[in-house]
Amino acid sequence: MRVLAIDHGSKRMGIALSDELKVIAQPLEYVPAEPPARCLARLKELVQEKEVGLVLVGMPRNMDGSYGPAAAKVREFVTALRAAIAAPIRTWDERLTSVQANRLLIQGGVRRQRRKQKVDKMAAAILLQSYLDSIAPDVMPQG
Repeated sequence: MRVLAIDHGSKRMGIALSDELKVIAQPLEYVPAEPPARCLARLKELVQEKEVGLVLVGMPRNMDGSYGPAAAKVREFVTALRAAIAAPIRTWDERLTSVQANRLLIQGGVRRQRRKQKVDKMAAAILLQSYLDSIAPDVMPQG
């Protein structure tokens, strides 16, 4: 089963997906946040199509670790998502994922207009990779 990550936004939801071994995160797409019913329907489709066993939703936190107004919106979204899909849902700290995504896209020479289209799904992939790295078994290389 795969892990699907959502970078919640007021305009777009960035989506990323893990491989079946839960080692590598890849940006998948972005889903318009409005209208909410259509957004939830698309997420439900993705969960079914991609055989998702866990949905990870980025939880915005302030740099001091506290929660601000954006976190309340994410909690509301998670409540609606729980009613729409059967897969378990977990939140994950998303501090600085959009900053990292923008930096990577700039370094890759992606122009400003294309960056707007890619930053959300790239932020979701960074969020997901941090989660996957945290659950990876501690394996020492042989040799």
